Formats: sequence, structure tokens, C-alpha cells
Amino acid sequence: MSLLLALAAQAAAAQPAPPAAPDYRRSEHWLCLPGQKDVCNTPLPTTALTPRGYGSNGPSTVASGPKLDCFYVYPTVSQDRGMNSDLVVSEEKAAASSQFARFSGVCRPYAPVYRQMTSAAIGAAALGRDIMPNFAIAYGDVREAFRNFRARNRGRPFVLVGHSQGSWLLQRLIAEEIEGKPNASEMALAIIPGFNVLVPDGKTIGGTFKSTPLCERAGQRGCVVSYVSFRTNNPPPPGALFGYAPAPGMTVACTNPAALGSRGWAKMDSYWPTRTTYAVPGGPIRWSTEGAPPTPFVRTEGLASGRCVNAGPRGYLEVRTNVTPGAKWSDRIGGEVGVGGLFIPGWGMHLADVPVAQGDLLGLVEAVAR
Repeated sequence: MSLLLALAAQAAAAQPAPPAAPDYRRSEHWLCLPGQKDVCNTPLPTTALTPRGYGSNGPSTVASGPKLDCFYVYPTVSQDRGMNSDLVVSEEKAAASSQFARFSGVCRPYAPVYRQMTSAAIGAAALGRDIMPNFAIAYGDVREAFRNFRARNRGRPFVLVGHSQGSWLLQRLIAEEIEGKPNASEMALAIIPGFNVLVPDGKTIGGTFKSTPLCERAGQRGCVVSYVSFRTNNPPPPGALFGYAPAPGMTVACTNPAALGSRGWAKMDSYWPTRTTYAVPGGPIRWSTEGAPPTPFVRTEGLASGRCVNAGPRGYLEVRTNVTPGAKWSDRIGGEVGVGGLFIPGWGMHLADVPVAQGDLLGLVEAVAR
């Protein structure tokens, strides 16, 4: 036995340690900081879109003296060569703008630059390559950034915000840095859609997290909002990357941000980027019969509805559009991930996870602040 332990120790020692994390005391390693002129403190021109067509337009707001701080980890966006990104900001700004900048209206924004796993790494993982050493680099950066964030915010209550890879990293951060620690009482909310959170079937706690529950009502503190989106009539296929639990007795958590604790359909408050280059099933979206949108974002209240579905290992937010005869707004939304002209069934409406319910997510942050 001692020989086996010695050999195991030698094997562990042979693995190179992850490179040191950036120095997050330096502002250049942050996409967003409170009071800094950056992408999160830049108002976003937005137009209301209703069944009657385009309505009022105006910029998003930046709150003065909000009660909460938000810590954001962006999703997989890097096209850098190699398995981990560099620290030169490029695609990351667009992600922070569309997913996180509006949160500056309800909390002070913090968003670190980190050496995330690149698109190439995600492709390599799909082919069976072990990317956990690359995950360790990304997570080490996020952990160090979070510790620096906690030193900066001096015990103020905080909200975690992520998507996709960002949500995966925040899952581990909650498990290692928050659960059972003083931080737990100061985490007001965790918003981590786009990556499976596992719970025992029929339960709101257990599985991915030991003591952090799923949110069941607006205003509940210290809980998790998590879901993966799939278009109605297109549920996750067996073995799907998202929406299908690989462990017996487990299901994928679904908390509908438009109606926490409900299993019924609820109309969603959405913010859509209108100038995206992502492919959409059926071709580009014509947002209104009145012509092209006048701003880079439109807000639609009730164009899409969602409901949580849990059936054995499957768990997902089912999304549909609400067709209104004679309406001037679109009856189509995007969200599927396209590769080589094909859309990946097991990813569902991954790109719509945040925009389809962004207004509802902002409302949940407002509720815990109250």
C-alpha cells in the first residue's frame, strides 16, 4: 500500500502546477470595476418592441449607490489560439456588454479578465481530450479574482452572475469558497444559467451543492437560479451536454426566472441583441414589419414564454414564442448553436439563456436588494 501511495504522489508531483493567476490588484485585469469607465458602465441604447411595433427608446441605467455588488464570469467567447485564452481583451467586451452591463443598474459591477478555456478547448473536449488542466488555469484565475473582489467590496452583500463556462466555474467557486464559509451569509444570490446544476429528482438541494438551495421565490436570499433553455417540442436528447443528468437519481435543475417555484408557463422579459452574427434557424430575424431596429438592443415583454420541465434525468427551461395574429413584432427568436451550417441538438437554445430572461433576472436582483 505504501508503494502505491508513493507512486501516486510521484504521479501527482509530475503534473505541472497551473501558472500563477494575474495580479487582480491591478485594474487592467478587470473588464469592469465600479466607477471605472468601461463596458459595464456604458449605457446601452435599447428600443421597446411590442405587438404594435417599435415604441420608446433610451439607454440602460447605471445605478448610483446600489446596495449590492455583482461578480460576473463571462462564457466561452475566446477565439485565441491554444487551449486557454490570453489576457488581451477582445471578444470578452461584447459578452459583458450584452449579458452583464445592464446589471450596473441594480448593483456595482465587477468582471475579471481570466484565462478561460477557448473555443478550441471546447472542441477538443468534444473529441475526448482531457481539458481539466485548462479548467484548472481558468478556475485559478476566477478564484483569485473573487478573493480580490471580496477584499475590495469589504463585506457588502454580493450576487454571482455567469453563463456557460462562467457558470461552471462559479459552481466550483460556490462549492469551495462559499459553502460553509463566512461568504455564505453574504451571497445574496447566484445567477448561473447555461450549465447543468444537478439536484436529486424532486429536491431543491443536494447534488452539485451541499447546502445551497435552488431559488423558489423572488426575494429569497442565498439561493441559486439555474436553467438551460430548449425550444418547445425539442427537448434534450439522451446524453445531451445540457439538460440531461448523467447520474442516476439526478435531474438538471430548472428555476424559471420569470416565475420562481412555478411549473407553469410565464411570459418573459427579454433583451435581445439585434446585430448579432450568430446563425439562426430559418435565417436572420426580421424583428418588426416596421423595418430594422433603431438601436442595437430591443426589449420584448411577452414575446417569449418559458416553463420548467423535469422528467427523470431531463431538466430544462422550455421556451416558446407567443404568436399574435396581425402583430408587428417577430414571431421568431434565435438561440441555437450552429457549427458548419448545422445546429447542435444537445446545446438547445444556449445562446438565448441570458437574453430571453434578462429583464426577469434583473428583477430578481432588485428583489433581494429590497
